[in-house]
Amino acid sequence: MAARWLWLLALWAGPASAPAAPPPPPPDAEVTFVLPAGRRECFYQGAPGNASLEAEYQVIGGAGLDVDFSLESPSGLLLVSEHRRSDGAHTVEPTEAGDYKLCFDNSFSTISEKLVFFELIFDSAQEEEEEEEEEEEGDGWAAAAAQPEDALDVKIEDIKESIETMRSRLERSIQMQTLLRAFEARDRNLQESNLGRVNFWSAVNLAVLVVVAFLQVCLLKSLFEDKRTVRT
Repeated sequence: MAARWLWLLALWAGPASAPAAPPPPPPDAEVTFVLPAGRRECFYQGAPGNASLEAEYQVIGGAGLDVDFSLESPSGLLLVSEHRRSDGAHTVEPTEAGDYKLCFDNSFSTISEKLVFFELIFDSAQEEEEEEEEEEEGDGWAAAAAQPEDALDVKIEDIKESIETMRSRLERSIQMQTLLRAFEARDRNLQESNLGRVNFWSAVNLAVLVVVAFLQVCLLKSLFEDKRTVRT
């Protein structure tokens, strides 16, 4: 009887002693915001431990296309500090569990506001290991394809894992396309700003030329006028 109770106790305690699965990484974030002149804006993003964090930012609008950027760890350690930069990409690996602090500073500008885009990408060590395992399994499938009798051993779970890997890689492709669109938006804003300046100064030069031409005509007419009085 005592042996039965010990066996039941072992069954009850067995699942509780199993290690818990690590929490999944937070979803990737993409933010575009307006940073007013003379202001400093900070954002906080939670991150799990032993993961990988990629922070990328772009200044896509505003005079100078530059801001000050800083990145702090949950423990208060300053990881990145950049001044008057238009873009940047930084990787933190491994991460600490807690809230990371990202700050954008435009206090050096007293007139122009800035349009800033930044993106946060998380990758867990577990996902990287799964991708490596998928690559090894893919090599195994290629070898099994040469032998039809071994191809029957492919499981539905393996196919699901391959589809999940493809999904993660497609998401990374979407992230890269978003970053390229940010580059394109910055270049387009810069071209439009330059076009406006060229048109303005061209109009000013044209107005100056017209005024100078009018003054020259008036001066020449005054030189040929006969100011003597005729007496009869």
